Amino acid sequence: MSRRDLRPLPAPGRFLRVDGVPLHVVTEGAGPVCVLSSGLGMAWFDWDAVAAQLARHRTVVRFDRPGLGLSAPAPEPPTLAAEADRIAHLLDALGHRGPATVVGHSLAGFHAEAFARLHPDRCAGLVLVDGSIEERPRPRLPRAVRTAWAGGLADAVSAAGLPRVLGPAVRRLIGRVSTVGSHPPHPWERAGYRTSRVLRACALENATYPYQAAELTALRAQCPMPGAPVTVLAAYDGSETAGQLRWLERQRSLAAELAGRFAVAAPAGHLVMADAPESVVRAVLDLSETGRDTAAPLP
Repeated sequence: MSRRDLRPLPAPGRFLRVDGVPLHVVTEGAGPVCVLSSGLGMAWFDWDAVAAQLARHRTVVRFDRPGLGLSAPAPEPPTLAAEADRIAHLLDALGHRGPATVVGHSLAGFHAEAFARLHPDRCAGLVLVDGSIEERPRPRLPRAVRTAWAGGLADAVSAAGLPRVLGPAVRRLIGRVSTVGSHPPHPWERAGYRTSRVLRACALENATYPYQAAELTALRAQCPMPGAPVTVLAAYDGSETAGQLRWLERQRSLAAELAGRFAVAAPAGHLVMADAPESVVRAVLDLSETGRDTAAPLP
């Protein structure tokens, strides 16, 4: 390895203090605003292929949630309402006061839907990319107990030096099992996923997942969806396994519950933005078409 390879990578974008936390934000393109929010433990660079295409048509905003990517950690574990508010406050900090389209992948699908329900005047549309679904969430432990346990485990693993040794390899393994294509490792994987900061953020997001799901269930009963268009974009890897077909039906049911359009990205694994970025871009650009229950694969 040459000295050139050891030089720190220049950080793209900028840092904005949002809700007291320095967040890493990358903004590209021009036109109507579209926010891309990553799934559990993911980072801004997972959207590279989508942003490269979408920025020709939209102002694309990518950001790292606290502790992830290059963002500083937050003092408290995440909650659904706080993450929905974070999107609104990030837009405020960027000077985007009008409605924005929000694209949420996996866990961030919860955040995107909560944003629409809690900030209806700010939502121009939603695209839920293989979004998380929990029909009957029932957290079994008090939130404080679960988050304390997760934080303590993350601290112990960090004290043993494991993030530095195993973090990037684990991140690459997750990428491989979540895609159907072959994708080279991203240069920022090593820089971010070898830190205890990112490990702790991942542990806390995982620990609070059932509570965020329960919060969303309660929110659905309290706050109606705005009239903005919704597309649920499900990943389909081409297999006919019972699990894959059941997942597509659950995604279709989510689209029906949200009075939205159902579409399929194929072939694609859970990281749709890597396997089929053009499907995500098409879903955003076609969002004004409110035809429902159309399941044809997007080109």
